[in-house]
Amino acid sequence: MLLYSHDTFGLGHLRRCRAIAHALVERNKDVSVLILSGSPIIGSFDFRARVDFVRIPGVIKLRNGDYTSLKLHIDIEDTLDLRASIIQHTADTFDPDLFIVDKEPLGLRGEVEETLWMLKARGVPRALGLRDVMDDPDLLAPEWERKNALPALGELYDDIWVYGLPQICEPLAGLDIPASVTRKMSYTGYLERKVARDYAGPPPTAKIEAPYILVTPGGGGDGEALVDGVIAAYERDRGLPHPALIVFGPFMHSDRQAEFVTRAERLPDVECLTFDAHMESLMDRALGVVAMGGYNTFCEILSFDKPALIVPRSAPRREQLIRASRAAELGLVAMLPDAEAADPQRMATALRHLPQQAKPSTRIVPGLLDGLDNVDRLARRLIDRPRRPASFEVVERRA
Repeated sequence: MLLYSHDTFGLGHLRRCRAIAHALVERNKDVSVLILSGSPIIGSFDFRARVDFVRIPGVIKLRNGDYTSLKLHIDIEDTLDLRASIIQHTADTFDPDLFIVDKEPLGLRGEVEETLWMLKARGVPRALGLRDVMDDPDLLAPEWERKNALPALGELYDDIWVYGLPQICEPLAGLDIPASVTRKMSYTGYLERKVARDYAGPPPTAKIEAPYILVTPGGGGDGEALVDGVIAAYERDRGLPHPALIVFGPFMHSDRQAEFVTRAERLPDVECLTFDAHMESLMDRALGVVAMGGYNTFCEILSFDKPALIVPRSAPRREQLIRASRAAELGLVAMLPDAEAADPQRMATALRHLPQQAKPSTRIVPGLLDGLDNVDRLARRLIDRPRRPASFEVVERRA
């Protein structure tokens, strides 16, 4: 199986693809998985036997929405051409029995489109995996129209898998989706996470001991306000009963990290880590979690059944806000809006109450964590059927 991970910001796409890859090889001794990723830190993660990756040149999304090459001093269009060429050549040589694309139907700036047509011509099944929440429909509709993404759902994909549940969110609600595409959609449930069996354990902490409140802004590129708010709460209320372990994430600006470390050094019950590739182990040892509520962190909160305080961002995407609002309505998490989280006293009060908060398991949501089992079932269904190469007319029309 070949997985394409759309990586331009943060860790979400890579960590989701890695979880799926590990689950597939664990459940199927005849399966090997190759991940295509532009993440600059993919090498920091460990991978199981029969899972490997091809690192394509990285790009990063700027605050104005434009993209630029991450490392190479070449034009962005040349970088995208290079990425598309590597993707297509890898797919051509690897010749997968299933191609799974994460989130972007045509890839970054359409870089996967030619590969999708090539594999369709060969009869290789293709599945699009969507997280539970994409964005506010008013924002997603014009974005997908600009990217010409909707036609790809009908023309280039056999299946569309939603890694969530419709009672929490329907990611394509509000879009003009034809019935033929809707019939391809399956809701899998969320992707359960576990501590790796062969993991030796988290790095020792110098000041604090478990259990602690884990503070994680995911990749960290947009998590400075969350970390600042938590540290300010501990500075304001020196009587908070539980220590905090803050994991910045690899993409937080180094200057802000240094500033936060300096402030935390003055606090006996706050400790900071830059990054840990085994967040599952850190979360397993936590009393509760403070996070922005990205998809992977939400899956971990559910998997390890931790009381959680979510402080979602609302721009440039409303994804985290939508997920957190709905999860809070269902009683799975608590939510603190940005403005309240910036008030040290309000944050301190929320931190004090967090360990007594109800765990997600107190709310019965059927199928909540069935995602990996259902992805395996759906994948097996596709690869077990005979290949059906596209007709000559379809290929000629594309050409």
